[in-house]
Amino acid sequence: MGIDSDLKLRTLRAMILSRTLESKFSSLYKAGKIVGGVYLGTGQEAFSASLGCSLDQDLDIFAPLIRDQAGRTAFGEPIIEATRTYLGSALGPMKGRDGNIHRGRPDQRRPAMISHLGTSVSLVAGMLMARRMKGELDGVVGATCVGDGATSTGAFHEGLNLAAVEKLPMVILVADNQFAYSTPRERQFACEKLIDRAAGYGVTGTELDATDLTACLAGVWKAVNTARSGGGPQMVVGKLLRLCGHGEHDDGSYVAAQLRESTLGRDCLEIGIHQLVEQDLTTMEEVKGWQQEATDLVQEAVATSQKEPKPDPYQEDWRAFSEEGMEA
Repeated sequence: MGIDSDLKLRTLRAMILSRTLESKFSSLYKAGKIVGGVYLGTGQEAFSASLGCSLDQDLDIFAPLIRDQAGRTAFGEPIIEATRTYLGSALGPMKGRDGNIHRGRPDQRRPAMISHLGTSVSLVAGMLMARRMKGELDGVVGATCVGDGATSTGAFHEGLNLAAVEKLPMVILVADNQFAYSTPRERQFACEKLIDRAAGYGVTGTELDATDLTACLAGVWKAVNTARSGGGPQMVVGKLLRLCGHGEHDDGSYVAAQLRESTLGRDCLEIGIHQLVEQDLTTMEEVKGWQQEATDLVQEAVATSQKEPKPDPYQEDWRAFSEEGMEA
């Protein structure tokens, strides 16, 4: 298919829907309607959505993290699953059993988010190895998106090392958003650039401006297709700035104004809209229509989720999902 107009437009629409949904989550959190944390992907939507749209929803594996709502949306996750999970509905993918961000559909190749950052790299590598052992790996790509802090974890090292040795069709996006929570890059690692780590593992590395939608699509699409065609694991580092705190409980006051005002602090959604309008792929009138449509979809999903039952501890079967339907 390649990077055609349809791919660009699908990616932008996923970004718009994700931003709208997460803005609603922020409002609900501040109104006391959401229990637990809310972690937004504001400023990272282009990077994440580019991955979700570049993958094959019917074939590939995608393990998203806390700032990957745009990638989840682009990969086909219905927004009702997000609202049900955040609002504790028993009808959600985790049945209201878990925290509001640890949702997934393993049977649809979307593992639940793991809070131990870096672990998703090992998880996806393991899933790809299992596919290979079963003779089901042909044409499959496994992907995940982690932050710069995750690259310093043991699970990241072990998973990427395995993927490299086994030449697995894996794509790891590293959102280099300048902070691991509030820890700046210079206190995380000594290498000059994160992309330098790719060579140490023997994997192909690409660095790009993750505030630029066109650059994200070009780099991520190439990485996915290189992995799919036998090129081994690919590591794509996206340079950007998290445009919010670590979570809605954090004001991000540790981020210097100079950094916020740099090119890293640009809003990828604004840039993406401008790029596609400039390329005559859409118009501002059409974009406003998508934004209104997104608002309507989010309002409907929230209203539906708020009316649904919560998990009943006296009726719930708390066995692992994989054991459902089995005899006790």
